[in-house]
Amino acid sequence: MSSTELPGVRAAAAAVAPTVGAVRVAEGERLRSVTLAGLTLSVRSRPPERTGLAPALYVHGLGGSSQNWSALMPLLQDVLDGEAVDLPGFGDSPPPDDGNYSVTGHARAVIRFLDAGERGPVHLFGNSLGGAVATRVAAVRPDLVRTLTLISPALPEIRVQWSAAPTALLAVPGLVSLFSRMTRDWSAEERTRGVMALCYGDPARVSETGFRAAVAEMERRLELPYFWDAMARSARGIVDAYTLGGQHGLWRQAERVLAPTQLVYGGRDRLVSYRMARRASAAFRDSRLLTLPDAGHVAMMEYPEAVAQAFRELLDEYGGS
Repeated sequence: MSSTELPGVRAAAAAVAPTVGAVRVAEGERLRSVTLAGLTLSVRSRPPERTGLAPALYVHGLGGSSQNWSALMPLLQDVLDGEAVDLPGFGDSPPPDDGNYSVTGHARAVIRFLDAGERGPVHLFGNSLGGAVATRVAAVRPDLVRTLTLISPALPEIRVQWSAAPTALLAVPGLVSLFSRMTRDWSAEERTRGVMALCYGDPARVSETGFRAAVAEMERRLELPYFWDAMARSARGIVDAYTLGGQHGLWRQAERVLAPTQLVYGGRDRLVSYRMARRASAAFRDSRLLTLPDAGHVAMMEYPEAVAQAFRELLDEYGGS
């Protein structure tokens, strides 16, 4: 359910306060703003190697941003015309005017973006919260999705891991305010190490350059006046989605997905249990599974080459477009 702002492991309606620094843009990336009614989205992209490539959209997890895809996107730019979106209230996207941070609200933002840009159908990628969002998009708007790649998707678990409890507790009203007061003396470096320990199978894989960039991003996000509110409301949205039944339940919607689906699970994931891989494989009707025993919650950042290869195999099977 949670992810972090770290760059690639191999390489290393509120206004933003004037003191907040600029979002990091890696070499070769572009950042643009898309304004829709009641919604503004920041979109990160890399120019494709040639024209005519199939479009792709990458959707990050709770607490993350489009930067979470900076390691994977260049590995696929020869086969995809890729864009990564900052969900409302995350990255460089301001909060939505209606304050809706539910899984459905985020899914609507993705759908509206795709409809407005007329880029669908796309190869849709999602991690954690983004995986739940992508599942909902694929279920309700199959016309927008060519293939679906889900990395540790935040789908309902009956027995949630103890290590995931702090993330779930963010959804408790008033607890975020208490936590922010209790941790006001924590440095950005301490917070970053904590996030890395939770999200990575082996935090030691992150280079010193990558770690320093992550600390700088943590400092930037803590200056955002809406950061904690976006975190709390989105965490509450995940918990609410876990309790929905009937046709709106995420597992029921997973069964409705028509797109060929690549699932990726990490054996050291402390947030989405590795045991959910079997259930997901059974739920998605046209699925294939990649398991990475040493990966944590953000395999596309830890093992981008393995994730890219799995997608290429899916693309070859799908027909190469």
